[in-house]
Amino acid sequence: MKVLAFLLISPALALAQTRQPAAGEGVQVYGVLDAGVLVERGCRDNCAGSKLSPGISEGSRIGISGREPLGSHGNSAIFTVEGGVENDTGRSEEGRLFGRQAWVGLDGRWGALTLGRQYNLQYETLAEVADPFHGGLAGTATNLMGFTTKRYDNTIKYRTPAGRRWSAGAIYSFGESDFSTSGNKAYGATVGFADGIFTLRLAHQRKRNPIDAVGTTQPVDLSARNTLAAANVKLGNATVFAAYGVNRGWGSSPWDPSSPYGALTLATPSLYSRDVLAGLSYVSGPFTYMASFIHKDDRSPANQDADQAGVGVVYSLSRRTALHASFAHIRNRNGAAYTAGTATETGKGNRALTFGLRHAF
Repeated sequence: MKVLAFLLISPALALAQTRQPAAGEGVQVYGVLDAGVLVERGCRDNCAGSKLSPGISEGSRIGISGREPLGSHGNSAIFTVEGGVENDTGRSEEGRLFGRQAWVGLDGRWGALTLGRQYNLQYETLAEVADPFHGGLAGTATNLMGFTTKRYDNTIKYRTPAGRRWSAGAIYSFGESDFSTSGNKAYGATVGFADGIFTLRLAHQRKRNPIDAVGTTQPVDLSARNTLAAANVKLGNATVFAAYGVNRGWGSSPWDPSSPYGALTLATPSLYSRDVLAGLSYVSGPFTYMASFIHKDDRSPANQDADQAGVGVVYSLSRRTALHASFAHIRNRNGAAYTAGTATETGKGNRALTFGLRHAF
């Protein structure tokens, strides 16, 4: 349990438990509670000003994972169920009992095959390899880059064995999403290289998301194609990050997932855009400093470009407890409506300041 808690509290490895099958035999209970103060400015509607916000650096969660060896050939049955917690109110995240993950599978020398609700490969590449904020704090790359949906339901996923320099994966979702009355299927693949100093990963995904006409509402196709090349290199205590993404389709850029028609809240959703990220993290004793700059180049006729600059710091009080602070500013052009969010909230304004506390168990 102590080893698991250490993995959860490390900024660089914060997503390790959510991505990989359980390493030890038996059943393990784990979790993260993260909360803090969020200050927003630059809202189109009235900003709340400041508020207590859950899941700033990581999504608060309670999970159970397990592994059972099957015979003497190195194969195991594995599972994870993980529920998100809005720990400012006690409600469940997304209104689901296990909305973060719920999958079962087999793991062996040939790799891991898992079935259920799982993270998609494009988001994993963005959070694990490209983003110095690893998908959290106000500077998270998900504010501008990639596809909104982090997880797919009804999914089959394969990964090559962990611990090797070269890796690959594939995913297929049968759809059945609440956000569409059509097929809503998705698939993707990834290939990567990591040698302990240099990490490179390429991911591509396609999601079919046509929404049928309902009453007087016209049909709309929010399908997406996202390709992302991401890399980072460790230089002593510093890590340099870089990424380049190409996005096509009405639903290919961030939009409000709280509504099936959330993408339409943008004045003119981007049909074609390119993303560039440059970032840096630096570890000095208990402090981890992070900074990144992202440019979204909208190639649609509206030319709704956006730039984001973000900075953050995490101070580890122990292996399981840390304080964190961050600031992000997004400059929207030509009516673009991108907002500065956190690990679990999309945000309402183009500027956000956070202070918080995270504890893993």
